[in-house]
Amino acid sequence: MVSGCACLFAPGAPVQAQRYPDKPIRVIVPYTPAGTTDILARLIGQKMNESWGQPVIVDNRPGANGNIGTEIAARATPDGYTIIMGAAATHSINNTLYPKLSWDAVRDFAPISLVAVVPNILVVGNSLPVKSVKELIAYAKANPGKLNYGSPGTGSTAHLSMELFKSMTGVNLNHIPYKGSAGVLADVMAGQISLTMDNIPVYLPQVQAGRIRALGVSSARRTPAAPEIPTVSEAGVPGLEAVTWFGLLAPAATPKPIVEMLSVETARILKLADVHKRISELGAEPVGSTPQQYAAFIRSEIVKWRKVIQDAGVRLE
Repeated sequence: MVSGCACLFAPGAPVQAQRYPDKPIRVIVPYTPAGTTDILARLIGQKMNESWGQPVIVDNRPGANGNIGTEIAARATPDGYTIIMGAAATHSINNTLYPKLSWDAVRDFAPISLVAVVPNILVVGNSLPVKSVKELIAYAKANPGKLNYGSPGTGSTAHLSMELFKSMTGVNLNHIPYKGSAGVLADVMAGQISLTMDNIPVYLPQVQAGRIRALGVSSARRTPAAPEIPTVSEAGVPGLEAVTWFGLLAPAATPKPIVEMLSVETARILKLADVHKRISELGAEPVGSTPQQYAAFIRSEIVKWRKVIQDAGVRLE
């Protein structure tokens, strides 16, 4: 695809869309540099720059669990020159978790493409006498309220994944929130807490080194990064699926031809061998979708996590 692809648009499409892109594109990342969201934004931005000949500038706006950067994106001029690399937290969890937000994940955004999904991995410390999901459930039921699980923060997908696990199995586990995954990993390895279900890239190296034990992954299918690990669904909790995901969105009123052009280009990029390899190395699975598919996915995720949040009584201001 080359710069100035007016061929994508029917006669009569807005002149603005026919010229797109003719200046730099800003990609807001509502988190700090070097995280998965940031890496994906820079990877795709570099390929867009190579294809279209326009700079793609990543603008990190972290804070408030992604809410600060997301609000900036929601209020940006809807011309295709400001987009956001959203995530499960910003576009399927936070509107329920924070009832006073000034923006809405559905109303204020035009989905472009789902970029990648990252499964969580259910791990336990080696001192816990369980080697499968079914054994964990049985042990937890025999020792109600005695097992602690960690997460990188209240409202994180790790926290809510475990609350989903609790609601689907009827076990009683205590939540210990941390300020990031590093502390959770350290305490699971040390036996200070019993388990977690957190993003796979952080934990898989320690599983492979034998320092902690993996019981399952939270995706619908086994992950190519560790195909020997069963899904939690097949290992004892049928239907459990809880992934962290990342995707591009534009402000709601962005012209549809521009949204479509960005979607087609993103899908093309995600099929490139070097991009696929880099994303897979992160423990993620590249996706690529139409705007319509992504919109439906976001709506289904909002419904799922709203129920989990409400059932668990989680609320933040």
